[in-house]
Amino acid sequence: MNRLTLRSTRRTVVAALIVSPLLAITAPAAHADTLDNIAKAGVLKVAVPEDYPPFGSVGPDMKPQGYDIDTAALLAKSMNVKLELVPVNSANRIPYLQTNKVDLVISSLGKTPDREKVIDFSNAYAPYYQGVFGPADIKVSGPADLTGKTVGATRGALEELGLTQMAPNATIKRFEDNNATIAAFLSGQVQLIAAGNIVAAAILAKNPPRRPEPKFVIKNSPCFVGMNRNEPRLQQKVNAAIAQAKQDGTLNTMSKKWFGAALPADL
Repeated sequence: MNRLTLRSTRRTVVAALIVSPLLAITAPAAHADTLDNIAKAGVLKVAVPEDYPPFGSVGPDMKPQGYDIDTAALLAKSMNVKLELVPVNSANRIPYLQTNKVDLVISSLGKTPDREKVIDFSNAYAPYYQGVFGPADIKVSGPADLTGKTVGATRGALEELGLTQMAPNATIKRFEDNNATIAAFLSGQVQLIAAGNIVAAAILAKNPPRRPEPKFVIKNSPCFVGMNRNEPRLQQKVNAAIAQAKQDGTLNTMSKKWFGAALPADL
């Protein structure tokens, strides 16, 4: 081999040694989506409420119970995996999803344009509306009537966000969780409460001295399962399970159990 050929061969070998590691680094890795990760782990991690009956609360046996808990169990069963419940509140449920502490959020979650920018949603799985409620002797029929009145609301909840926009003259006292909001209303710390219809019904069922009767609707907002963006296989799997549960009557049975009413036909 002459010197020219030897020199050329050395250059080829050196170039190969330089390029090969770069190819290894820049080669795209196989993408494992969330549904794959759930199947591999054998566990579905779901963010659920623990202070928002009848969607989610701690029962007499100290175990989670409620419509959202049953929905989470339904989805875990459809995926043939174990269920891990992760208690959350209104403010941290989406951050828990975005930081992958959970795979799904099933926490009476409503759909808004702002939320749709950061997460995706399933089809609706539960009926829900937000409104203002209060004693019969407080005359309120719309946002304009809230001037000079105090309304309790849970910080970050859909009713708090909606009421802030529609009633800028109202005095809204914000609390960190639903139990604190309900306690403030029942104790007279606030005159009215902004909450979901289901929450008001649960309070009424206990027949308290201060009864949260409906005043006006803030927004109709069915509940959806939240998931991270760009997870089409997971979204399809969740939607299929919800559709099956609607068709076979499972969701209707759950609605009667927890809400005391049949599932709306137009859900």
